[in-house]
Amino acid sequence: MRRVVIQEDLCIGCGLCRVFCEAHHAGNDDPAKALKKRLAPPAGGIRVEHNGLHCISIRCRHCPNASCIDACITGAMSRDENTGFVLVDREKCIGCGTCMLVCPFGAIRKDEQTGKVVKCDGCFDRDVSRCISVCPNGALMVVEETSHCLVI
Repeated sequence: MRRVVIQEDLCIGCGLCRVFCEAHHAGNDDPAKALKKRLAPPAGGIRVEHNGLHCISIRCRHCPNASCIDACITGAMSRDENTGFVLVDREKCIGCGTCMLVCPFGAIRKDEQTGKVVKCDGCFDRDVSRCISVCPNGALMVVEETSHCLVI
């Protein structure tokens, strides 16, 4: 299964991964167009944390024993059989946030406009994840992972 991981020593904390992820999840790869008709900023599947000079891009790790799937009361969280990604069915999601509470990485966020949860879906609809395609320092990369949740 492919995973997006960060090389922390290369991350400059610019946040482009977050901005373009948010635009992609809002339905348009162009951030300006994605924001045009929204009342609240879109939520994406990435959060960038800063601690002095150190930065890290936080995203879903698509854990093998994903507690968010077990916690979801509507069945909106599930694992895609083909990719292994943990995905959110936005039609089933009621925005209760139980998945957010149990995620050990804090990788699930709520889109304030829709009230639904959003998380990294690995850009399963693209050949190259959006965050990787815009990272100016090459801090994000894809690795193939077979059995365990990656902890970087």
